[in-house]
Amino acid sequence: MDRTDLYNRYRTAELLFSQRRYAQAALLLEELLQDLQDLPEQTGTGEARLLLARAYYHSAQLGRAERAARELVAADPSDPYAVLLLGRVLCRQARGDEGKGWLRRAEALGLTV
Repeated sequence: MDRTDLYNRYRTAELLFSQRRYAQAALLLEELLQDLQDLPEQTGTGEARLLLARAYYHSAQLGRAERAARELVAADPSDPYAVLLLGRVLCRQARGDEGKGWLRRAEALGLTV
């Protein structure tokens, strides 16, 4: 698999996201991440995983968004954007008490919520 192809697919997903075509971006990112799993080294997938979680959130795939955000936080508990996203997903699912804790944590990590 050509790394240029992988990069171009990621850029296409970013473009789809910027055009608010979130569900299409999510599908492309799912395929991209699946293909990346087949590579011996999986470095550099954090940005793609965060974009996928955001695409899920914006396309109202909240269960998937929560799972993706929790995976991101588990991989890097100090990632303020992953923490913020998890808090927002939980609040959007009417789980405000749980979500507010994550939003406070995002603030503690330096984000304005």
